[in-house]
Amino acid sequence: MLENFPKKRRQLVKHRLHFAAPHIDDFKRWLASHRYREGSITVLVRLLAHWTDWVHAAGFTLETIQAGFDASKTAFKTNRMGHARLGAGRLFIRYLQNQGVVPQPQPSASPTEIWPILKAFRDWMRSHRGVAESSLDTYQRMLVGLLEDLGDDPEAFTAHAIRNFVLDRAKPYGHSYAKLIATATRAFLRYLAATGQCPAGREYAVPGFASWQLRSVPEFLGQEDIDRIIAACDGENRLRDKAVILLLVRLGLRASEVANIEFGHIDWQNGRIAVAGKSRRASFLPLTQEVGDALIAYIERARPRAATPRLIVSGRAPIRPMIATTVKHIVRRALIRAGVKSPHQGSHILRHSAATAMLRHGVSLAGVSAVLRHRSLRMTLHYAKVDFALLSEIAQPWAGGPSC
Repeated sequence: MLENFPKKRRQLVKHRLHFAAPHIDDFKRWLASHRYREGSITVLVRLLAHWTDWVHAAGFTLETIQAGFDASKTAFKTNRMGHARLGAGRLFIRYLQNQGVVPQPQPSASPTEIWPILKAFRDWMRSHRGVAESSLDTYQRMLVGLLEDLGDDPEAFTAHAIRNFVLDRAKPYGHSYAKLIATATRAFLRYLAATGQCPAGREYAVPGFASWQLRSVPEFLGQEDIDRIIAACDGENRLRDKAVILLLVRLGLRASEVANIEFGHIDWQNGRIAVAGKSRRASFLPLTQEVGDALIAYIERARPRAATPRLIVSGRAPIRPMIATTVKHIVRRALIRAGVKSPHQGSHILRHSAATAMLRHGVSLAGVSAVLRHRSLRMTLHYAKVDFALLSEIAQPWAGGPSC
């Protein structure tokens, strides 16, 4: 059962497994069927032994294992190793539920089930405004607080109540979070006005937070740094990372757009790729030879078999479609390997770098806007600041004094 461990450790692990011991063999086979590697399974069993030892000492049994897991959250979330042990326990409970040893948890009511008006808002925004699910999820987190404070009767949404809600909720947070609360509240009030549930113009009760558009110069990386990042993804073990990096830096995609690419989005014959941005409107971008070669290498030599239309999947078990957070982690690790110092470690720094590189190679603002799929040219004007040579040519001397 625990043949991968040394004899003394094997005995210790077996002793600590307690009520989990009779299920370990089948648990390991279950993990293997979900494509966990042999080394990962060995580590998971060792972590599980630590977790079950604590749960058993706390007085919980196999029948009360879910309560034991809830109780262990406080004890095991203190450090990185604690998180790992808690993850092993969560995985073991999932196995037990899958095998019918313990009952499946009863799903708790979602916010849209508790507040039907919130579901109607999401449906309306999705069909009339084409808002992406990720944005709707963000709005929902803000609006749950509004509905908890004011209820779901739109007549209670007076100008005074709305203003107090936004100011109270924004007070403990910074400028960006305050703007997000205001944006979500305005969108909800506009929906209510459009559907005749509250007077038009009620969104003007939401206080504004000072913001100066285009006030900063966008951060970007130079060509030498970009070349080093791409080179840091060479090798058979990093084919997926190289494909992700090239999609970001050559096509200027967002992390979520990279994660959501499906096989059907790529038109290999015509050398183009369909990308659906924030508005869910698909746009075709040219698929360069470099990016296409990287995708083919990943598909043929590195992509695990997975029953999903999504192109890029996780590199380790459980095999599942990639999410935007993973894309950001890939970029962060590539920056570290390449030794590139950047004020921002996320994937958006590569999108900014792609935009500035296009401008410096003579692409017009309208062309850059089309590639980045901005709704308004005003959003692309932000990148005009990086063309310092052009700015110096059009800069006017200071009135009343010598030019600098």
